[in-house]
Amino acid sequence: MKSLNTPLRALIVVFCLCIVASTPLVGEAGHVLAENLVVPERGPAFDPLFPAALFQSYVAGMALVQEGRMVNVPTREEVRVQDDWSARLQSVLLNNDILALYGKPGARNMGILGQYSLSHLDSVMAPFIRMYDDANGIRGVIPSLYIIYGTVWPEGEIGILSERVVREYIEYARERGWIVYLDHQIGKYTVEQAMNRLLPWLAYPNVHLALDPEWRTTKPMKEIGSVTASELNTAQAMMQDYLVEHRLPGRRMLVVHQFKPRMILDRPQVKSDYELVQIIHCADGFGSPSVKRNAYAFNALASNMPLKSFKLFLEPTIAGAGWDKPLMTPQEVFALDPRPYLIMYQ
Repeated sequence: MKSLNTPLRALIVVFCLCIVASTPLVGEAGHVLAENLVVPERGPAFDPLFPAALFQSYVAGMALVQEGRMVNVPTREEVRVQDDWSARLQSVLLNNDILALYGKPGARNMGILGQYSLSHLDSVMAPFIRMYDDANGIRGVIPSLYIIYGTVWPEGEIGILSERVVREYIEYARERGWIVYLDHQIGKYTVEQAMNRLLPWLAYPNVHLALDPEWRTTKPMKEIGSVTASELNTAQAMMQDYLVEHRLPGRRMLVVHQFKPRMILDRPQVKSDYELVQIIHCADGFGSPSVKRNAYAFNALASNMPLKSFKLFLEPTIAGAGWDKPLMTPQEVFALDPRPYLIMYQ
């Protein structure tokens, strides 16, 4: 895995930012990221994957994008030495992609994290990181654990993962510089109730949150649930208020899953301008590459949620469960338009 903070990496990033400052801002596929920008047929050698949502301030970032300019990104060390609690890292997604292993610890039929013990995760993670590190050029890859924290049960009840287990996984990840996502399936409860369960875990600086509308139902496995744009905006507001109130450092991500249109109602109304919260729109669901590309294309229409994620399904350990046939390669994943930043494997 490439080092994220070596002097050589820093020199490369500064050099690339200088190039970006004098070139039009385009995406990897050459699509326009802001109006009134001239888009060349071929982008610069270092494609600037910097939508405004990745900046420390969304409003300031948008202004810079419209002007075709960039800003210097502070290193982790530069931010760490500042005493002001409100000093914020730019998004880790500016220079890195995130690779997540998904599942519920102790539940073998619920993803990779249920199939391996904590002591085996380093060796399980390593080949995934190598694949994506080879595929994403000079960008880094940050490993992460995507944990099902609240599991829906019959009648929409929720089973909460043991606090001891959650802390064990968070600390394991923190020691290694990994990220942790805690995912709540909501069930029969409100989004506010789910968020209230999740928010205290933000005390750990490497923890981010997630909501899965599929399981916002009283009939799991029989119907697909949903959330509204208003509920997602409320969740983001709650998250931001909690970070401010408790003076917690860093920007945090809130992942929301979707593979059917009705899973996010009034989707164009979802906001993505919370300064301390970055909403990540994840294309979920298994199937052939063509099916998955179609689902991703539908999610791509939601330009109001510019930061995208993509989920892949490995062959399951239980009979009858679906999986991706064939599994898309990292190169195929990064060829999606817009390019995903968070890739997870179940």
